[in-house]
Amino acid sequence: MSQLSTQALESIERWLQDPVIDEETKQELRALEDNDKELEDRFYKELEFGTGGLRGVIGAGSNRMNRYVVGRATQGLARFILEEHGDREGKPSVVIAHDSRHFSPEFALEAALVLAGNGIVAKLFPSLRPTPQLSFSVRHLKATGGIVVTASHNPPEYNGYKVYNQQGGQLVPDEAEKVIGYIREVPSFSDVHRISREEAEAQELLVWLDEEEDEAFINVVSGVSVNRELIANGPGKDFKLVYTPLHGTGNQPVRRVLEKLGFQQVHIVPEQEQPDAEFSTVKSPNPEERDAFKLAIELGGKIGADLLLGTDPDADRMGAVVKNKNGEYVVLSGNQSGAIMVYYLLNQLKEAGRLPDNGAVVKTIVTSEMGAVIAEHFGATVFNTLTGFKYIGELMNKFDQTGSHTYLFGYEESYGYLAGNYARDKDAVLAAMLIAEAAAYYSTQGKTLYDVLEELYEQFGYFQERLESRTLKGKDGLEKIQSLMTQWRNNPADEIAGVKVKEVLDYSKGLDGLPQENVLKFMLEDGSWFCLRPSGTEPKIKVYFAVRGSSTPDAEDKIARLVDDVMSRVDA
Repeated sequence: MSQLSTQALESIERWLQDPVIDEETKQELRALEDNDKELEDRFYKELEFGTGGLRGVIGAGSNRMNRYVVGRATQGLARFILEEHGDREGKPSVVIAHDSRHFSPEFALEAALVLAGNGIVAKLFPSLRPTPQLSFSVRHLKATGGIVVTASHNPPEYNGYKVYNQQGGQLVPDEAEKVIGYIREVPSFSDVHRISREEAEAQELLVWLDEEEDEAFINVVSGVSVNRELIANGPGKDFKLVYTPLHGTGNQPVRRVLEKLGFQQVHIVPEQEQPDAEFSTVKSPNPEERDAFKLAIELGGKIGADLLLGTDPDADRMGAVVKNKNGEYVVLSGNQSGAIMVYYLLNQLKEAGRLPDNGAVVKTIVTSEMGAVIAEHFGATVFNTLTGFKYIGELMNKFDQTGSHTYLFGYEESYGYLAGNYARDKDAVLAAMLIAEAAAYYSTQGKTLYDVLEELYEQFGYFQERLESRTLKGKDGLEKIQSLMTQWRNNPADEIAGVKVKEVLDYSKGLDGLPQENVLKFMLEDGSWFCLRPSGTEPKIKVYFAVRGSSTPDAEDKIARLVDDVMSRVDA
């Protein structure tokens, strides 16, 4: 007897009867007729278009990434663009980029042909490009919006679809809600207006971008450098770098930017240089994880590299590996890399007499306070946002409009950074350049970035952070995550790891003028904190921890006790 829900059964029947859906897709579904669990997961809901767009497992079904789901979402986006911008002079346009994942080129072209079918010009990159370049190009080409087909650092079976506004930032909640509303008004796939590639090109509704756009991106990124001449005329010749694009989009742009700055000893991990949708050399193509750097560390040891760099598949996140005092390679956390870059950038601007009086550094509510303390030391104002670089981009737009502050640097603990005003999303190409420049600069003083980090701890406090996560897949997993958040919200702990809870910040209430979001942050009496947040892009609940100690051992002891207590309660 079938265990499928009514919603799943009705959705499956619609797909099998829909004349628009091709026979191959229907055969994929018929082959699963005895697998109720798989069919339920594919059809118990529609793949949600969140504030970041779509992200899901590739396959047939309403809760999967496929060209029909992409087409329907693009039809809704087209309606949004025509309603919001259709009365402006000239045809609206959308820039489209994609990464190296399975079906990324096909989904990108599908989106382009649906836009073209709605009279919107699609400006499409002919091959894989980094997400930050898409953000830049939307602004540079004065487009109405942007789409990038990527699932960032998710496993190989995933793909995604992110939408950008005309400022080059990911849609903020009110924009996303409007797009979601228009998507819901597309009742069936036959209501998606799509034309052929030949028709789109003949009508100049499909335009292929060329190397001119690549050159503009490289130039603007390298222009953010604060010590270009020093690097080119000094340490750039001998400073040894190892870089891995982890089979993604970063290979060419990162190498070009480093070369432009004068780095002559850049060694690419050969096994991870070329695009590979399976990411076959790593368990996860995520520069947050040490395992992703295994081959880079091996190569670094062979050539005596001073710094190792890695970027995720769509090159919006960057991880760095440095040598400690024992000569061992250590992966910096996102908070540590961020603190180093904040210090280097602001210190160099100050020494050059270019640090503005109204400078601003922006971070998220789950990012360490170390970078904030450093920024304030240099007289910069620190702003906190919800998790998601779109909120940092939104503040950048506000600064541009009001002139109240000069944006200097923005970052997230999850390895996302941006300096410069050319884009509205995190940029691993820029981050790789900036941290390499900082490492080379300090090498002229006989210091590694590990030495610099130790000095920052001594000056600003011994900060320690940790991230724990639990993956809970499928319908049951989603219910467990929701239940967990409800328990912590309705029955908050009075004491954690022997320290009293001073305050509970429930961001679902829209605190500090921020949008409402399902996040709980617990502030403890000793200045420590931890935060529970369901991931917006993966079937995970994330728990963030932060402490400040009187020494490294003190901070390590504090965070170990905090993590043990909280996670034992989460797992229970």
